[in-house]
Parts: sequence; structure tokens; C-alpha cells
Amino acid sequence: MIKKISFFLLLASSLLLAAPPSINSILKTMEGIYKMTSDAKARVQMTQQKKDEGVKNFDILWYRRDRDNAFLMVMAAPENEKGNGYLRMDDNFWMYRRNTRTFQHVNRDESIGGSDAHGEDFENRKLTEMYAGAKDSSGREKISEEMLGKIPVYKFEVKAIVNDVDYPRQIMWARRDNSLMLKQESYSSSGSLMQTAYFINYTQVNGRYVCVKQMFIDEFEKGNKTIVEVSNINTDKLDDAIFTKAYLENLSK
Repeated sequence: MIKKISFFLLLASSLLLAAPPSINSILKTMEGIYKMTSDAKARVQMTQQKKDEGVKNFDILWYRRDRDNAFLMVMAAPENEKGNGYLRMDDNFWMYRRNTRTFQHVNRDESIGGSDAHGEDFENRKLTEMYAGAKDSSGREKISEEMLGKIPVYKFEVKAIVNDVDYPRQIMWARRDNSLMLKQESYSSSGSLMQTAYFINYTQVNGRYVCVKQMFIDEFEKGNKTIVEVSNINTDKLDDAIFTKAYLENLSK
């Protein structure tokens, strides 16, 4: 009898050890490994492919400061976009247009230069403030252990707990060893798949991870996709004046 009890205790213990972590704990780990400990300045090259419109290339200057969730982006090319920009200040997200010299308050789901990348893709907002783990009809979290190619991942579903996000429902694939996001499917409120994102390559900067190559595939308008590549990352301290409307206007002159 003692042997049987011991066997069942060991079996129960192994099942508990094998259970995947909670979705919230994965999101918190992501927050920790993505949050920069320093300011950062980088160059972003964005290649946009649209069906029947060919390829359009963007060259962008990107400034980021995670301690107060601030960032600024200004277009350096193409010529018709040069000087346009995006600014995150406090809880406000602004789009600047050089030809009218005006700022417009927009949502974080604003398309960058008409591409499949959005403002939210360039900021480091806390995931746990935006999403919570989705549950099935039995109340269990929608998470499983799978393989993405040859890489062991957790596949899990989250739902938005705020309104100012790109999509209200996401399915994510994160590495089991370090929680880096590898793939993300974004769904509308009606359940339609709108976008698939692939996080292709990461680099470490001061002990934190920055995704330096991403691909966004438009699932609504087939044939559209955007590739985003980050380079020339500099972590010198940035002047507070950079994250202001005045600085963006001056850059755009």
C-alpha cells in the first residue's frame, strides 16, 4: 500500500512539474527581458510590400526611453514621407505631418507610413497592463507546449483588458527557454485573423533583448507585408528635449 501511495505521489508531483507556467508569468518575463535599462537610439529600415503597388522602402530614426515609456520616430526617406514623425509622450501618441506642420492625436494602432507595422510595435508598454490570459469553457488558461519548427515553445492566447491596443485577441508563440516571442497572430473582435507577425532575430543590449528583424503579414489584404530591421543601436543617454513636439518639428525642417 505504501509503495502504491508513493507511486501516485510521484506521478502527481511529476504532472505538477510538467504543467506549463501561467500566461501572466510569461508576459511578466517578457516585460523584464524587453525593458531597456538605458536610453536607445537606432536606425530602422522598413520595407513595405503591397499587392499591385510594388515595394516601398522607409528609413527611420528611432529614439526610445523605457523608464517613462517615451519614444520618437522621424522619417528620413522616402522623400514624400521625409520629416513626418510619431511621438509618444506620457499616455499620448501623436502623429506629425511636415507638409501641414500639425500634430494629430492618434491611437497606438496607427499604421506607420501606411505599412503593416503600427505605433504599438515600437514602444515597450507593459504586456500585463494590456492583456490577460484567455480561458476555455472549463476555466483553464489556453496554453500548451508545442514545437515551432525545431524550437520548443509555449503557445497561448491573450485577450485585451484595455481598449487602446491594435487587436483585442492575440495568439502568441514564446520560446520555453527564455520567453522570447517568435510568432504572433492578431484577431479582430469578430474573430477574423488580421495579421501574423514573426520575430526573426534578436540582439542583446545591456542585458535586455531587442528584436532587430520582424515581419508583419497582412492576413486581411493578402499579398501585403512589412519587414522591419533595426540597426546602429546606440545606448548613450538621450536629452529630455528629444521627446518633445518642438524637437520633432526641428528635425522635420
